[in-house]
Amino acid sequence: MASPRLKTVYDGTVRSSLKERFAYANDFAIPRLDKIVINMGVGEAVSDTKKVQSAVGELTRIAGQKPVVTRAKQAISTFKLRGGMPIGCKVTLRRERMYEFLDRLITIALPRVRDFRGVSPKSFDGRGNYALGLREQIVFPEIEYDQVDEIRGMDIVICTTANTDEEARELLRGMNMPFQQN
Repeated sequence: MASPRLKTVYDGTVRSSLKERFAYANDFAIPRLDKIVINMGVGEAVSDTKKVQSAVGELTRIAGQKPVVTRAKQAISTFKLRGGMPIGCKVTLRRERMYEFLDRLITIALPRVRDFRGVSPKSFDGRGNYALGLREQIVFPEIEYDQVDEIRGMDIVICTTANTDEEARELLRGMNMPFQQN
C-alpha cells in the first residue's frame, strides 16, 4: 500500500525544515502528528435516539472508521437528560487514516466552507494541540446532501508531539494548513 500524500510531504520536507528551524539534536524530538480526534455532539438525541445513529453513519463515512457513541455521565433535568443516554459520537484516527483525513480536510473540506478565509492561528492549547470546529458536515464529499437528515457540526482536534504552540504551528503550516493572515 502506498504511503499517504501528507506523510510523504512530512517525511520529505517538513521534518528537515523543522529540524533546521528549531535545531533539534535528536530526530525523535522533531514534532509529528500523534492523532486526530473528531467529535460530533448530537443534542437532539435526547428526544430522538435515531439521530445518534445517523450521526454515527455520517462520521463513519467521513473518517473511514467506526466511531464510539458517547453517553451522558450525569443526569441534567433542565435538558431532560438521564445518565447513560447517547448524546454524540467520536472517533480517534491514527497512522495512515489520520494523514488521509487531514489531507482531505485541508484540500477538499475547508475550501468548501462558506466565506472561508482560513483557520484561526490562535486555536492552540499551549501544549501543541490544535482544535477547530466545523458548522456543517456536508463540506466533506463523502456526505451526500440529499441523504442528510440534519446539518450537524463537529469538533476536530489535531494532537501533535510538539511541546510549544510555535512548533505545532510550523508543523501544520508545513502541511499546508490554511491559517488566516493577520
